Amino acid sequence: MSKWKTVIGLEVHAEMETESKMFSPCPVVDSVEADPNSAVDPLSLGMPGTLPVINMQAMEYGIMVGLALNCEIPEINQFARKNYFYPDLPKGYQISQYDRPLAVNGFINIELEDGSTKKIQVRRAHMEEDTGKLTHTMGGSLVDYNRAGVPLLEIVSEPDIANSAEAEAYARKLRSILRYLGVNNGDMSKGILRFEANVSVMLETDTELRERTEIKNLNSIRNMVKAIDYEVKRQIKLYESGDKIKPATLGWDEANQKITIQRYKERADEYRYFPEPDLPIVEVSREWVAEIEAKLPTLPDALQAKFTEELGLSAYDAGVLTAERAIAEYFDSIVAKGVDPKLASNWITTDVFGLMNQHGVEREAIDTIPITAENFAGLLALIENGTINQGTARKSVFSEMWETGKDAQTIVDEKNLAQISDTSVIEETVAKVIAENDALVQKFLDGNDKLINAIFGKIMGAMRGKGDPKIVRQILQSKLDEMK
Repeated sequence: MSKWKTVIGLEVHAEMETESKMFSPCPVVDSVEADPNSAVDPLSLGMPGTLPVINMQAMEYGIMVGLALNCEIPEINQFARKNYFYPDLPKGYQISQYDRPLAVNGFINIELEDGSTKKIQVRRAHMEEDTGKLTHTMGGSLVDYNRAGVPLLEIVSEPDIANSAEAEAYARKLRSILRYLGVNNGDMSKGILRFEANVSVMLETDTELRERTEIKNLNSIRNMVKAIDYEVKRQIKLYESGDKIKPATLGWDEANQKITIQRYKERADEYRYFPEPDLPIVEVSREWVAEIEAKLPTLPDALQAKFTEELGLSAYDAGVLTAERAIAEYFDSIVAKGVDPKLASNWITTDVFGLMNQHGVEREAIDTIPITAENFAGLLALIENGTINQGTARKSVFSEMWETGKDAQTIVDEKNLAQISDTSVIEETVAKVIAENDALVQKFLDGNDKLINAIFGKIMGAMRGKGDPKIVRQILQSKLDEMK
């Protein structure tokens, strides 16, 4: 019996972080925090007689994204009117792009669960203006036009995504790229970044795609994954019961964890696209593209290659460290101080992330934690030069650095935590512990080799963790060899 397979394409709406709106000088504000309708002007309210003017900073940001997504940047692009009537659309139409978008034919490489990579093609990325925001109440609907007219880049993938895990990998990779570029902060809770999933299923024996549905306005990647999985099961169940799928716009009901049908789908020609008569065609010179390309930061894929090939990190660790630009820069700053990359990686991905989790700090906010990269490099340097061991660093120094903001050397000096490397002191402690634990030592001498770790632990305890572990182990081994 032929099996079902899933076909997914993602549409991503990313607000560009410009100071003013796409076609007017009206300021862009936080659409959640700002008072409703406090950042509006005649154009964003759709007043008669107003004329749009293109925000060239938004265009440049859009080209940056296109280049980062390996897209072609056409020499000509043009705005169009997308006609539909809805209360959050003050003009009765949206200025968007249709047949002449800003960027085309790109791709993103995503990492799959088995460690391999897969190319997801990007069909297009086009500029448009955002709509207002509706709040539905028992008595009706309220509209806030603060968001209306904010520059919005819509990024459309090809239907190359085969399951929700690949959709998640694509979404996280794209979000990371946008944040690296500094054009979008990735905050899905405020609608600054929004995902829409086009989902269909087909039998492996099918030669054509089947009808698809579109899940709109997903406000988190986690909810996107849940919604896709739910919709795939729903479609398969309908087909297997002899029913059909109707093209529809769907929503994800987070409270009830289920898909809801909002309306049945319009066709593209129902939007009556036509060239925007109030805006000129935009000519994108190759010189302008080259100038923008020169401003691009090092992106996640290139950084990951650097961390693995030049610094010797595993692909997994490099992926974790490059997932967010702030983490990569934090790590880079530490390594630039001469700290061993693997030591820095291990501490960041375990100890630093652990404390951040305890204090409710998101990984992308690593640059806000009390332990600066410079101070953290200082702690790791003390471990490398033997001033303190890793146990002391974890138990007595690291957490205090977080709580007080002090540097590691200050804490070591104040608490007298410096590691003991004096062989005469260590030899005296080793002899004392051996004498006090003759039964344990005898079991070791009788052939239970693993007990050397227990004896070692007692010695380190007697030295309050301050003994140099390497020297302690060497002296202990030598003493026990003499007793055999």
